[in-house]
Amino acid sequence: MEAYSGFAQVYDLFMDNVPYDDWCRYLTGLLKDWGVEDGLVLDLGCGTGAMTERLAAAGYDMIGVDNSEEMLEIAMEKRTASGRDILYLLQDMREFELYGTVRAVVSVCDSMNYILDLEDLTQVFRLVNNYLDPGGIFVFDLNTEYKYRQMGDETIAENREDGSFIWDNYYDEEERLNEYELAVFVKEGDQGLYRKYEETHYQRAYSLEEIRAAGERAGMEFLAAYDAFTREAPKADSERIYLVFRERGKDRERMKEQ
Repeated sequence: MEAYSGFAQVYDLFMDNVPYDDWCRYLTGLLKDWGVEDGLVLDLGCGTGAMTERLAAAGYDMIGVDNSEEMLEIAMEKRTASGRDILYLLQDMREFELYGTVRAVVSVCDSMNYILDLEDLTQVFRLVNNYLDPGGIFVFDLNTEYKYRQMGDETIAENREDGSFIWDNYYDEEERLNEYELAVFVKEGDQGLYRKYEETHYQRAYSLEEIRAAGERAGMEFLAAYDAFTREAPKADSERIYLVFRERGKDRERMKEQ
């Protein structure tokens, strides 16, 4: 998994078209649909804390985990500005550790697509299942194979006063691997000078069947899949889907101990 470095400094700048408030309302709606109206929630792959802050504002006690130190630095600046009590941890989502269990785990903005191997994906499910309260809920989104095919091989560029980027995208249909090369230019100081950063990111397309099987191998219970921002089943042309799994196993283990 490639961590954001230079791009972290302009991530929020170029993501200002994302309707985070709408996404948060949808996400909290799903949590409440499945009985999580408050309590401790983990944001896995939290990035700069855009969703973490909003979930905290919605009344959840938040923990954020990300493997990019640069992204977490920005998240902590937001925490200082908001005054919200959010715990941020610099950890890889394939190896994260918590001090106890949480009522729910969420992961948005296609963070799960950065898991490139099915066994690693299963391991993430195992860890989530381990750190969820009995019957706790895991909600996450994924970019679909349809979306990656639509993106194909293209170049996206954007130029603003404080920074710019060039995004070269490639999609390997056989490997179902999406690669994008980023060239990021970040303005530094008042002399009109820019520092250049280059990064390569990879995301994998997974079928709904693969995701469901990985979760169930890890001991979790599959509950639902939705076309993003609806309560409808995924469609052939869905570009983003949301999935819901439930923790399974802790009650039975306690019964055995008794």
